[in-house]
Amino acid sequence: MEFIIIVTLVTAVLLLHRPLSALYNRLYISRQEHKFIECETFYHSIVSKNIRYYNRLNLEDQRKFLFRTFLFRKSRRFHYLEVKESAEMPILISAVAIQLTFGLDKFMLNYFNDIFVLKDDYHYGFYSRPFMGHVDQSGIYLSWDNFIKGINGQTPNCNVGLHEMGHALAYVTFITETEEDKHFKKEFKNFSKVARPIFASMQEGKRNLLGEYAAVNYHEFWAVSVETFFENPVCLKHELPELYEAMASLLRQDPLQMRSNTGKTTFILKSFSQEGGLLRRI
Repeated sequence: MEFIIIVTLVTAVLLLHRPLSALYNRLYISRQEHKFIECETFYHSIVSKNIRYYNRLNLEDQRKFLFRTFLFRKSRRFHYLEVKESAEMPILISAVAIQLTFGLDKFMLNYFNDIFVLKDDYHYGFYSRPFMGHVDQSGIYLSWDNFIKGINGQTPNCNVGLHEMGHALAYVTFITETEEDKHFKKEFKNFSKVARPIFASMQEGKRNLLGEYAAVNYHEFWAVSVETFFENPVCLKHELPELYEAMASLLRQDPLQMRSNTGKTTFILKSFSQEGGLLRRI
């Protein structure tokens, strides 16, 4: 009799878990939307001044972008090491993460509760060369000076924020498997069919737009591809068209399709209702 009761309880928990979880998520999102309204203008003022990507979105997608940025920023602990904290820092770092994941259903990179912000290049572990950023099990690390240069376009084809968020996305999908976007995980196989031969040729000495660092290992090839896809889409599509199309399909967004139309833009994305490195970069 006890066994039957236990089985019944376990079955009930399994059956009710998904609907209860969905209800909780809806209530959480509703509460956060009310809080977001109070600071939406402030978020817009910071993001619009610094993130070119954001300014090419239409108004509906801009609001979606800001709300996701708000959720991401709210769910993180930011630590500042030898750099003075400012209100814009966590917002802009969160915005870059959302830029990468904007076309995906799972966009929060939830494994990483901690983000560490350092002033400039730093040393990590036993490596002799300085780092701009890195990702490991303890969190996401970024040097602020390099981060700002990247989002302001001062370092061509280089955006350390996008680079490290690229590592973080791969980390939560393939290593910890803590926040798997079904589309991303499935489509990454198709991406690799295109990317692996390019990476192999680079390791044999062939050079292209991605640069030498992309040939260090496949993790870095992926992260550099992310940077180049957003920072230099025209040249990437011209020089490596198959890689560009694979990236667009994988991330469900195409920077070259964000076309201006009398002050508005068109951006192909899924409905808002579906909200819900591994090594160094030197």
